[in-house]
Amino acid sequence: MQAIRSILVVMEPQHPEGLALKRAKLIAGVTQSRLHLLVCDKKGEHSAWLNDLSSSLSEEGFAVSAQQAWHDSPHQTIIAVQQAEGCGLVVKQHLPDNPLKKAILTPDDWKLLRYCPGPVLMVKTDKPWTGGTILAAVDVGNADGEHRTLHAGIISHGYDIAGLAKGELHVITAHPTPMLSAADPTFQLKETIEARYREQCRSFQAEYEIGDDRLHIVEGPADVLIPQIAHQLSAVVTVIGTVARTGLSGALIGNTAEVILDSLESDVLVLKPDEIIAHLEELVAQR
Repeated sequence: MQAIRSILVVMEPQHPEGLALKRAKLIAGVTQSRLHLLVCDKKGEHSAWLNDLSSSLSEEGFAVSAQQAWHDSPHQTIIAVQQAEGCGLVVKQHLPDNPLKKAILTPDDWKLLRYCPGPVLMVKTDKPWTGGTILAAVDVGNADGEHRTLHAGIISHGYDIAGLAKGELHVITAHPTPMLSAADPTFQLKETIEARYREQCRSFQAEYEIGDDRLHIVEGPADVLIPQIAHQLSAVVTVIGTVARTGLSGALIGNTAEVILDSLESDVLVLKPDEIIAHLEELVAQR
């Protein structure tokens, strides 16, 4: 997170309390990043409001730029500007969609999480980060190269946020429920599954300096357990990774990141592996 040089802040004129801007200012104050304010709107005229906002931020000592833009949809607008401005982080306030609308259409924030070639911070609450718990969710059972790199990014960003918020980092990993039909006998008994995960977690804990009191190994589906543990710990930020599943399977199943977005009571930082980011950047360039 220290490497971020500019932050794209999605501004909502109809929600001028500016939760996204509040978080972006906190991060920029530590990383010395430039703030780029964006209003996604093809109809209204918001330049006067953006100019006033930019002036007051400049007076506070922030490097700031601003624009109003529109490219077919909100998520496509955000991604186009993120690429054009070279922003290393997108910060947006998340407003839950109507459940009926969600059943018919993929919510635009899901599309942003799925297709944005970079980290996205969805701001959900006005709870102060200072002194709070940061929860990083990893899948220790997946130890392939892509997941290992993603885990490193999740833990690194978790520590960065804990550092700037003077908070404490906790880690959650969920393991599957026993299945008698599993081909591997290890996954047929609860005791052997948990023992295997605890063994895998030991090297993970040593590598990232996570004490037993800050590691939560739980059994069951991640999309249910992550919000539960975040609630128990009163987490202010939950850091999760997504492999940006797209296509039919993504539409039917949904990534964990998307499924838990509405059920989490904390802000949510979503990260992707470098290979996925490179692929998404290619897709944006082809448009």
